[in-house]
Amino acid sequence: MLKPTLKSRPQGRLHIDQALMLACFGLLGIGFVMVTSASLHLGVTMANDISYYPFKQLLHIIFGLMFAGAVTQISMETWERIGQTLFIAGLLLLLVVLVPGVGIKVNGSIRWLSILGLRIQVSEVVKFISVIYMAGYVTRHADHVRHSAYGLVKPLMLFSVACVLLLLEPDFGSAVVILIIAMGMMFLGGARLSQFIVLLALVSALAVMLVYVSPYRLARVLSFRDPWADAKNTGFQLTQALISFGRGEFFGVGLGNGIQKLFYLPEAHTDFLFSVLGEELGLVGVIAIIALFTTLIVRAFRIGEQAEQNGHKFSALVAYGLAIWFGFQSFVNMGVNMGMLPTKGLTLPLMSYGGGSMIVMCGALAVLFRIHYEVTEHTKSNVKGPHA
Repeated sequence: MLKPTLKSRPQGRLHIDQALMLACFGLLGIGFVMVTSASLHLGVTMANDISYYPFKQLLHIIFGLMFAGAVTQISMETWERIGQTLFIAGLLLLLVVLVPGVGIKVNGSIRWLSILGLRIQVSEVVKFISVIYMAGYVTRHADHVRHSAYGLVKPLMLFSVACVLLLLEPDFGSAVVILIIAMGMMFLGGARLSQFIVLLALVSALAVMLVYVSPYRLARVLSFRDPWADAKNTGFQLTQALISFGRGEFFGVGLGNGIQKLFYLPEAHTDFLFSVLGEELGLVGVIAIIALFTTLIVRAFRIGEQAEQNGHKFSALVAYGLAIWFGFQSFVNMGVNMGMLPTKGLTLPLMSYGGGSMIVMCGALAVLFRIHYEVTEHTKSNVKGPHA
């Protein structure tokens, strides 16, 4: 008589990464609550409607989730095939946004396009495209990346074109993010450490030079060193952010009870949302957000590792690139809010107010879920194959 064999717990058809899903929805949910808290007074001032910004942010999240659902239907093979075309399209978008009368100017920068009434920040689209393109390039030219300095410089020459266009907007922060994504992916793709260090030093020197020759960037760096020296002018943003964290202490002043957002802290619902959270939810809230982002990034690297182990090199690099993007941008935003880094206009992924960035980032995470799905399907087919 045959003994019954133990069967593993059946997995759902979608093969959802539960930890990643929890992190994503946790960030979306907490972000929505904090945007609501930080923007109620702005809605009354701007549109005489207390629910103006919360309602729009809710729509942004819904559209983002709908877009993510559509993106999950696109195979990684398709993304690999259209990567070069997407990169060209990204450069064209960066050119279009600079056309007078086409790009939307906000706070002195021309970074947005209006599509069907929705503002799309072109740099966010280009960040996602950069991940797809670099993954394809490193996959196609793996030997050159590992053994040739030209193999490292060649893609950066193309990315330098995108960075120049971004600097014309100007958007120095996004240019830095894109270069970090490209260099990080090449390093994980097998670039030699010595060449990578030299390349990193050159890029760092170029960034320092760009800061030095730009008066407003230099002013930001100098105010960062001692924001209290000119607390009512160049150091205003940072000093108000630091006051927010100081008032929050361990458990915060309570949700909705913060006062820094009431016209003291600039861009409270976008760039400085983390400061509002620090004031109202305290150290506990800050640690919770850091834990959620850490979970997201660790799971992204783990999915990339699983893809690489199964021979899906392109998918693995995409997962690594997305982890670098979300990790670096969230680190910079938090660092700026806490006075660890000079002020930059980078939003907190999945949390800050904004329609275009929300939709793009939800789509990017959908690609990560697609990679997990394909790797799981491949693993299951290999397990079943020998017994078929």
